[in-house]
Amino acid sequence: MNLTVNGESRTFEQPLSVHQLLTELSLNEKRVVIELNEAIVDKDSYVDTLLSDGDSLEIIQFVPGG
Repeated sequence: MNLTVNGESRTFEQPLSVHQLLTELSLNEKRVVIELNEAIVDKDSYVDTLLSDGDSLEIIQFVPGG
């Protein structure tokens, strides 16, 4: 499956949910906002939102501190 993540083309062996993608990328889902094909994904939907070949995601990560 091919996805574009933050403008970078990435290939994954199998279909993923948003939650699985974040786990694969070692990102804490409590500290990110996901935009999937130009629409914000509700955090409560990360497990149920399945990604499709060709999807485009922007992942915005919040970091503590200033």
